Amino acid sequence: MKKFFKNKKNVFIFLIVVLILSVLTFSTKMRNSREQPPFLQRISNDAMSIVTKVVTYPFNVICDCSNSVVDLFNTQQENDHLKRKIDELGQVKARNTSLENENLALKRTLKLKDTLSDYDLVICNVISRSPDSWTNLLIIDHGARSGIKKNMAVMSDSGLIGRVVEVNSTSSKVELITSTDKAANRFAVAAKSKKHKEIHGIITLINDKLAFTPIESKVKVKQGTQVYTSGMGGKSPKGLLVGTIYKISRDSYGLSNILEIKPAGNLNNPSIVTVVKRKVAD
Repeated sequence: MKKFFKNKKNVFIFLIVVLILSVLTFSTKMRNSREQPPFLQRISNDAMSIVTKVVTYPFNVICDCSNSVVDLFNTQQENDHLKRKIDELGQVKARNTSLENENLALKRTLKLKDTLSDYDLVICNVISRSPDSWTNLLIIDHGARSGIKKNMAVMSDSGLIGRVVEVNSTSSKVELITSTDKAANRFAVAAKSKKHKEIHGIITLINDKLAFTPIESKVKVKQGTQVYTSGMGGKSPKGLLVGTIYKISRDSYGLSNILEIKPAGNLNNPSIVTVVKRKVAD
């Protein structure tokens, strides 16, 4: 120990250590005994906090922006995913509706086939409506190869909707009974009067309504009476349902009855139609 204190260097180191310990002890006591640090220390701490704030602010802004961009990107991805799901659901719903309508049309066609068991029928799909005459013409996917000929009657659901006016090898054009073409080949029809007498006429459009005027002007017919093809003229079969009489009025001269017909067939948007070829016995 004496040798240790004889060395001046060791003595100096010892004094330095004692001084540091004393300062630390004093500082600790001062800090514990005061509510606030010393004035110089407060200035130093405030300066350091300002510097720290200035230095860290840009980094905080960058981090916040980065997080916002990431959140925005994630939100956009989620929105795109939800939009795709909604579109897919819409497509599935539309497809289901289309299949349901097609299934219903097929059921009605099969029922019609049972009703018209005396005739040879061709079931056809509607390819499109002629763009130059949307309300007048249909294009179907059967033609001469299927035995279809011009002037054959065409039905949809349970009623007459038109006749074949043009025949190709694998497709045909059908003119609807609601055609506004004055040169259209109209169907001869018949109905029963109140006295169960058969009355005849030709269906046409009157004020954009499907109707017919009986040849006998004084005959009386009640609403709800069914109208059928009469077969007169030989171009269409007899007994095909056209529709029912839903309104009876007089012409502008007051001389004849105008019998407005509610069509039995689907004239709005048929997807499947039936061409009536001929009687099976023919």
